Amino acid sequence: MSPEFKPFSPCKRKASMANGYVKQLVKASAFLLTLIAIWPAQAKDPVVLTFGDSLTAGYGLPRADGFVAQLQAALKQSGKAVRVKNGSVSGDTTSSGRARLAWILNEAVDLVIVELGANDALLGIPPRVTRKNLGAILVELKRRKIPVLLAGMLAPPNWGPNYSQAFNSIYPDLAKLHGVKLYPFFLDGVAAKSHLNQSDGIHPNANGVKVIVDALTPYVIDLLDR
Repeated sequence: MSPEFKPFSPCKRKASMANGYVKQLVKASAFLLTLIAIWPAQAKDPVVLTFGDSLTAGYGLPRADGFVAQLQAALKQSGKAVRVKNGSVSGDTTSSGRARLAWILNEAVDLVIVELGANDALLGIPPRVTRKNLGAILVELKRRKIPVLLAGMLAPPNWGPNYSQAFNSIYPDLAKLHGVKLYPFFLDGVAAKSHLNQSDGIHPNANGVKVIVDALTPYVIDLLDR
């Protein structure tokens, strides 16, 4: 007599299949973890932060014509994959800039362009106050090990020679003291030239911004290459 036929239990079959799936899942997970461990981290583009007032915030201009956008385009044209972040606020003095520095550094940055002081000079704020605030900003950025490009300013002549001398010396003095790179005068080649400024005679127009960006970009590239 032939042996009794015993059909395969559906329950056992399901259990066997489940075990197979679990084994495959474990193998796939182990492979994925290994891949993550050995795969090199994707490098992010360096971030350049503008930390200033209306001159770098793009006051009175379409976004595409402002300092941030034009600097971004100039760096790209120079072969630099860099993201330029706008951390500038129109109307800022060195005091208000100093007060918001920690907040604006909520994202890792690779270079900060400090462009503050123009409003201090327009308002006749004592140069010792401007010097103290800018110094504190540079100290904090140095503490965070963030490279700095310090954009210098010149006082308007209406406050007299004593004020101008005290104010104008702030930027080269601080750059030397804190070991940061100095761009001597942010509005170089643009100040007092009507065809490069908006109707207020203070803020550069799109062509004026281009003059600034063309002159300042090599300074930024030099710091990024370091």
